[in-house]
Amino acid sequence: MTSPLEQKKIKVAGPVVVTANRTADGAVVYRRADGGWTTELDGAAIATNGDGAQLLMTAALADDLHAVGSYIAPVKLTAGGHVRPGNLRELIRRGGPTIELPVPLGCQGTAMLPPGELPGVPALAAGAAQT
Repeated sequence: MTSPLEQKKIKVAGPVVVTANRTADGAVVYRRADGGWTTELDGAAIATNGDGAQLLMTAALADDLHAVGSYIAPVKLTAGGHVRPGNLRELIRRGGPTIELPVPLGCQGTAMLPPGELPGVPALAAGAAQT
């Protein structure tokens, strides 16, 4: 497989977007027309030819501070103007993990406890500064 940096001409056979993972938390993000990133597929800039896809991709690759792993992904446009994933991989990425994620040891049953009531974690005194 050729790296996007090495590709001279991108071939596009329908509408595409540029997608990546946000560096702060790993969330799936899509390149917007204004150069930013969004987690909403409907907010993504859509390219319909190789030149447009190349422009989006070049800008995305230069923005590795906010998102990494940029690549071009196919999308489908609905009659109502919405954007939908164009293949199974993108459908899965958009929906999140397909398995239940394991809970770290010691965290079972603690998700709904108020701060200061976690087992083994002392509560802060009133007015104490957090570090």
